Amino acid sequence: MKRIIGVVAGMTVLGAAVGGAGVANARPGTVPEAVSWGPCEEARPQTGALGSALGEIGDAGRHVTRPVAARRQAPVGQVECGTLRVPLDYTVPEGQQISLALNRIKGTAPRDGNHLGVMLVNPGGPGASGRALARFVAASLPADVAARYDVIGFDPRGVGSSEPAVSCVDAESYFAAPRADNVPRDGAEERALVGRAREYAEGCGNRWAWFLPYLTTENSARDMDEIRGALGEEKISYLGYSYGTYLGAVYATLFPQRVRRLVLDSVVDPAGVWYDVNIAQDYAFDQRHQAFLDWIARHDDVYGLGRTRSGLGFAWYSMRSRLRSRPAGGVVGPSELDDVYTVGGYSSAAWPRLAQAFADYVKKGDTAGLVAAYHNLAETGAAEENSYAVYLGVQCRDAAWPRDWTRWHADTTKVAARAPFLAWPNAVYNAPCAFWAERGGTPPSVGTAKLPPVLLIQARHDAATPYQGALRVRDLFPTSRLVTVAGGDHGVALAGNACADRFLAAYLRDATTPPRRIGQGADAACQGVIEPRPITPMASGGASGHLLLTRLLMGRVR
Repeated sequence: MKRIIGVVAGMTVLGAAVGGAGVANARPGTVPEAVSWGPCEEARPQTGALGSALGEIGDAGRHVTRPVAARRQAPVGQVECGTLRVPLDYTVPEGQQISLALNRIKGTAPRDGNHLGVMLVNPGGPGASGRALARFVAASLPADVAARYDVIGFDPRGVGSSEPAVSCVDAESYFAAPRADNVPRDGAEERALVGRAREYAEGCGNRWAWFLPYLTTENSARDMDEIRGALGEEKISYLGYSYGTYLGAVYATLFPQRVRRLVLDSVVDPAGVWYDVNIAQDYAFDQRHQAFLDWIARHDDVYGLGRTRSGLGFAWYSMRSRLRSRPAGGVVGPSELDDVYTVGGYSSAAWPRLAQAFADYVKKGDTAGLVAAYHNLAETGAAEENSYAVYLGVQCRDAAWPRDWTRWHADTTKVAARAPFLAWPNAVYNAPCAFWAERGGTPPSVGTAKLPPVLLIQARHDAATPYQGALRVRDLFPTSRLVTVAGGDHGVALAGNACADRFLAAYLRDATTPPRRIGQGADAACQGVIEPRPITPMASGGASGHLLLTRLLMGRVR
């Protein structure tokens, strides 16, 4: 869900104005234009590739896909691209229009046979592109399942190749490394961080005053229904990860009769959007960081950093403090270090190389591993700044945020006393919402009993979307079934867990779900993936599949 810069991470209620929940289409009295599909122009992403330092981890989703001028139907199974114009403001459907960038991988099943229509996918963020995820999903599903769906990816409003694409500052100068430490030591440093957040918010407000009021989850959900109508489908299926689960939950609440299959993986708690969700993340990420340190301790024969969590914690925070005055390679200060190692909270597949970089620095003063990890995992360019701008645009507008910094200071100080790893970095990351030009509103109610069976998938110790969110959504959608997975990796399906993938495939084939159990717990459980081995290259073994999914969910692949 949240993506730390360089790594990963009010709503106007329109229901009454446009017909309310369950309307057949968000543009009454109109027929959506059809999508004109054609071949895609492919190019390497300008930023965000893991590169040789961490190993190439797969071809699926590795290329950017953009529509080109020539239009012809792509062969079944190949990727094709298109665009769709949608209303900026759904209360004025014939008013100003914006465009969404789409791609499609057509299933091979006959249209009059076992074909099940379209399946939209979204990797979360908010601010991540769904087009690379569409390629990944189509390539990763069992062949017989992929054959029955046209997998549809889309860049949500404001993102990537959709127009307009939001940018609020010059990324090269604003995110030049090393940045100021996100953990202030005194009032002057804190005021500087707050000023920087205000600067970003003002940059967005000055550039995008006409667009920010309409950059909301609900409008993105209505965009999804425009895609459905433009594709000529009565119903859609949907696979969403992370923030994409919230987007899917809002869509399903607004348009329950339009849902064929609904898969929500790594589930956002809709009761906490968005300030409270971020505080819950702080505690969960600290626990994941502790688990990372415990793993290093268990492999002291390899890394030689000690056998106790307390000793490793001391070494970690000593390294962080030292980088304030002597940034590694002149670029990795404490804030860049936080960005890099937050990725370990998302995926244990990153632990071996992150542990090695830690050990090299502490034991030998060798900064090469930290610098390589920064360039490959955390460096921020134009694409990441676009994702950050949309992340803030959606979250700051979706719901009310405290506008008085004293509340932020008090809450963050309290959290940092117990969970220091991400408390201040997370607060600083979200701080522009305290000064956002468009105040947050009231999020829509989420939940309905008017759905076919729904599949929820959740890791028990997920830091980005803590487990409580999945339990709450299970209650809000009575037709849902929850499959849990041991461990804490963020994003489960199609990333190497065979048990979870069997539940997913069975559900996508014929809506099969495990029986619903009485109570508030899970309906079925899977073991986690095997713990990573030290110094195993991320490019090999089962862990690499999850690292690839992590890149997609963090918006590092376009």
